[in-house]
Amino acid sequence: MSECFSLAIGVGTQNNAGNWLEVYYPQPLLNPDEKLVKIIADQLNYSGGNQALDLAASQCAALSQALKTAGFAESAELVAQLADSQRPLVVTVLATDEAPTSTPEAYLKLQLLSHRLVKPHGVVLAGIFPLLPNIAWTNQGAIDINELPQRQLSARLKGDALVVYSVDKFPKLTDYVVPSGVRIADTSRVRLGAYVGEGTTVMHEGFINFNAGTDGTSMIEGRISAGVFVGKGSDLGGGCSTMGTLSGGGNIVISVGEGCLIGANAGIGIPLGDRCTVEAGLYITAGIKIALLDDSDKLVEVVKARDLANQSDLLFRRNSQTGAIECKTNKSAIQLNEMLHAHN
Repeated sequence: MSECFSLAIGVGTQNNAGNWLEVYYPQPLLNPDEKLVKIIADQLNYSGGNQALDLAASQCAALSQALKTAGFAESAELVAQLADSQRPLVVTVLATDEAPTSTPEAYLKLQLLSHRLVKPHGVVLAGIFPLLPNIAWTNQGAIDINELPQRQLSARLKGDALVVYSVDKFPKLTDYVVPSGVRIADTSRVRLGAYVGEGTTVMHEGFINFNAGTDGTSMIEGRISAGVFVGKGSDLGGGCSTMGTLSGGGNIVISVGEGCLIGANAGIGIPLGDRCTVEAGLYITAGIKIALLDDSDKLVEVVKARDLANQSDLLFRRNSQTGAIECKTNKSAIQLNEMLHAHN
C-alpha cells in the first residue's frame, strides 16, 4: 500500500435509517504505518481511496489477532474491546487529505484537530457542513432530530429522563477528547474540531470554534471564531472577539500572534503579529482608519487597519479626547501569570 494520510477505528451512532449521526475515534492515526493499512485492506476488502468501511463485531477477533501478530499492540487491543459493541463500528481510511465525502470522514478530520495531530488550516474541511447532521445531543447520546419526539415520549412512558443539552451540528470537544494540560471551565463552549494547546485556560465565557484554537499557555475569556489560531502566551480578555471567515471576516484569515493582549470587549478583524495589544472596548476592522504615532505621540500618517496586518509590537488605542483610533509601537508586551497555567 502507498502512504496513507489518516486511519481510525471508531464506534458511532446511526439513525433508524442507518445513516451516520456521529463517530467517536479513540485513537486516530496520522500517516499510519503502511503495514497497518495493508492489514485493514486484507481484512476488510479496502480497495484504496477515502472510504468509511463497516466493521462487524464478528470481524473484530480476526482483525485484532492480525494486528497483534504484526506488532500493532495498541490497535489490536482497541479492536478487541470493540468486539462487544452494541453500537455500529467503522474503519475510516483517508488515503489523501481531500474534502470529506461522508459523516465518518468529517468526524475523523475534526478529531485529528482536537487530538492535536494537525493544526487549524492543516486539514481540508471544505464541504463539511452538509456532512454533519443537526443532532439533539442528550444524556442518552446523539439523537436524530426527526426521531427525537418519539424518543422523548418513550422516555416519559418509562419514567426515564431524556435531557437535551443542545441542538447543533457540532458536539462539544470533551465528549470525544480531553487534551492534556488544559483547563476548560464550561465544556459546552468548546466545539469538537477545536485545537486547544497545552497550558491553555478557557474561562466560563471563553469560546473556541472548530478549526480554531490556541498554540498553548493562553488565557481565553473571549471568543475564538472558526479559522482563528492564537499564538502562545496571548490573552483574550472577557467578552472580546476575533472575526472568523464565517462571520464577516471575508477572505482574510484572522490570527493572533504570540504574547498578545486583546482587552475586554475588544475585537479584531485583522491578523495580529507578535506582542500586540488592543485596548479594552476597541474593535479593529480591516477598513477602519488608524492614526500612526511616533514615540512622541505625533501623527506620522493615517492608514487602514489592513495595512498593519501581521505586524508585531503594536499598541492599538482610542484617544479619549478626540475618539480617533491610534497605533504606536508597543514596548511592553504582556506576560501571562505563569501560576495560572502551572497546574493544568
